[in-house]
Amino acid sequence: MAISAPPADAPFVDAWLTDMDGVLVHEEQAIPGAADFIAALRGSGVRYQVLTNNSIYTPRDLRARLLHSGIDVPEEAIWTSALATATFLAEQRPHGSAFVVGEAGLTTALHEAGYTMTPRDPDYVVLGETRTYSFEAITAAIRLVERGARFIATNPDVSGPSPQGTLPATGSVAALITAATGRQPYYVGKPNPLMMRTALNRIEAHSEHTVMVGDRMDTDVIGGQEAGMRTVLVLTGSTSRDQVETFPYRPTRVADSIADLVPLVTERLRRSDQHERLRRED
Repeated sequence: MAISAPPADAPFVDAWLTDMDGVLVHEEQAIPGAADFIAALRGSGVRYQVLTNNSIYTPRDLRARLLHSGIDVPEEAIWTSALATATFLAEQRPHGSAFVVGEAGLTTALHEAGYTMTPRDPDYVVLGETRTYSFEAITAAIRLVERGARFIATNPDVSGPSPQGTLPATGSVAALITAATGRQPYYVGKPNPLMMRTALNRIEAHSEHTVMVGDRMDTDVIGGQEAGMRTVLVLTGSTSRDQVETFPYRPTRVADSIADLVPLVTERLRRSDQHERLRRED
């Protein structure tokens, strides 16, 4: 089931959200068509954001990594689960405090949101991705949650890929803390539509006229649908073609890869321009 041309009466699209891993890159290698897709977005002046549940890196770090792969994405077009978490906490409890288990992407985002990092009676325990989970830090997190700190996690992914094989991810460590404390975390990242809505707000886009592109049915597609967007599943990542039918919900479209979407950027943008001209005439 490859992607087809949109019907003549399809709603216009003037903004795009796209996942990063499995859509644009695979283990830091650009997926064919990814650079062309981003170039088409930038060249057309379309509003867009590149989303990732990975909270390890700052947008500046991720821009450098993408650029090394040949994909030119500006920092302001990158939206991470760390940024979404910091935005959520700043709205919930401005200038609060947190004990953080995570790396620079998360701590930098929280600092910039006005948060103080402390192990002494923090408002929140915030768990993010890291490659160096320590027993001491996890133990401290457990004890703080037991003493009443609110438990937040950047994303629910239980594992992630690496050249050497599967790595435990945030969801696995969160499960450990939950098992020890009986307290479930609130996950901010995908599939929580909150992350996608904050990305939409960042570019002042409306969900009705935005497409979410992802490689996972259980995060990208369901999150996009719950945020009110149309969705495109690409088959270059986690979800295979055979698995699509096993889910109780469906993406708007299925495409072999991001390369198939390049023509749609300008096609849907033309529909947006036509809609705007008609609106002005009215």
